[in-house]
Amino acid sequence: MNVQLLDRTLDKCFSENVDALVVMYGLEFKPGKDPLSQLVQEAIRKGDFEVKPGKVLQLYGVPGIKARRVVLCSAMTLHRGDLAPAVSGVWSALREAKVERMVWHAVDGWDDASLYSVATLLAEQSYVYTTTLSSPKTRSLSSISLSMQGASADLQASVARAQACIAGIELAKEWANRPSNHATPTMLAGVAQKLAKHKNIQCEVLGPKEVAKLKMGAFLSVAKGAVEPLRFIVLRYNGGPAKQAPVVLIGKGITFDTGGISLKPGEGMDEMKYDMGGAASVLGTFEALARLQPRLNVVGLIPATENMPDGQATKPGDVVTSMSGQTIEILNTDAEGRLVLCDAMTYAERFKPRAVVDIATLTGACVIALGHVRSGLYANDDPLGQALLNAGESCGDLCWRMPLDEAYAEGLKTKFADVANVAGRPGGSITAAKFLQRFGREYAWAHLDIAGTAWRSGAAKGATGRPVGLLVHYLLQEQLPDLPAPRKRTSRTRA
Repeated sequence: MNVQLLDRTLDKCFSENVDALVVMYGLEFKPGKDPLSQLVQEAIRKGDFEVKPGKVLQLYGVPGIKARRVVLCSAMTLHRGDLAPAVSGVWSALREAKVERMVWHAVDGWDDASLYSVATLLAEQSYVYTTTLSSPKTRSLSSISLSMQGASADLQASVARAQACIAGIELAKEWANRPSNHATPTMLAGVAQKLAKHKNIQCEVLGPKEVAKLKMGAFLSVAKGAVEPLRFIVLRYNGGPAKQAPVVLIGKGITFDTGGISLKPGEGMDEMKYDMGGAASVLGTFEALARLQPRLNVVGLIPATENMPDGQATKPGDVVTSMSGQTIEILNTDAEGRLVLCDAMTYAERFKPRAVVDIATLTGACVIALGHVRSGLYANDDPLGQALLNAGESCGDLCWRMPLDEAYAEGLKTKFADVANVAGRPGGSITAAKFLQRFGREYAWAHLDIAGTAWRSGAAKGATGRPVGLLVHYLLQEQLPDLPAPRKRTSRTRA
């Protein structure tokens, strides 16, 4: 989708030959001398239009306006929470109109965040999945021009960021939405290899033999029951100086999760194709990096496998040795995400990272705690945790900082290994994070539990592409002329 910024007065927008012109008013409507303003004033007076978020008025064939359709809307502020109902209302009015090119004019102007919000919200509303449909309904909206009077060059960077994030979010959606037989570990590796065709991106794909040689016993234990071969995907974006310590992103890549021997209930199991949402978000973030070319270094690690029941599958009670040398008693094979992540976290040490962020659809407990609004955020480093929280707030991809008190690790103790992979139901998202924290002692580390935010169920079923926006905004915050070496952790809740 093409996104651009136009410096236009409202009357200049009347001559734009597009399918739809959207005019957004603020809380205070100030009528101008143009015919449209007079029409709006009359519609307000007669009660046909209200200057409230979500209220729209659709017009067709307005004299003096080249756009086929005109939609009036309003937003009390430029905050994403006020813009969302405006975008939803506009798209509801235009959904069936086959709008390809749209101009959205903000009478009161745009700021950095609102440009990003409207562009990404429109992309979300107009997104259509087509891959496995025999007669797909294709997406109509292909071009969005965001217009205001006196648009500054500084706002162009926001438009570029929005367009890159849209591409990344939609790549993540595409692969998370695909059925697991159309999104195997090998296919995910193919996406990563395709990304490596872009400037500054490299890709390496490791198979079962290489992973065994690395002694990734935890990762291997999850893959034992699967016929599809595992893949360990290593992406590198080298946009900064060679000596600059990278940020490492680790995405859980369980392309289908049956639970293994600890088999999940059949109802809703089809949604376990989304269990590679973390991996999809890393791929989407690299798509955005390829487009933005920021001055920093980023590594992406994706341990990808299916978790299947089989005669060779790992059994509850088995003990495996992780790449770190720590032994793990696997009490529940459905707690597999932390097993593939912990070996990837140990592998990350070789990059001497500035920071490591893992992203995973990890626990149903996080859904109970935070619902589907905010992702769970855990961090052993306070500046890193705050930077991720701020990034989420700035782009509307929200998260919430959760505790890592050492007392939560008590339930992970076992007589038969260094650590158990589960600790019971209470505080399940926290104890999962405590398990991972054991493997991130050598660097600043954060964990994003996206089990409640990576996809929607029901009538709106589908991947959200989160947290690509959060990750991209975080990484752009880290874009400095000379990033320091890995920082010492400054958290109150160290491992």
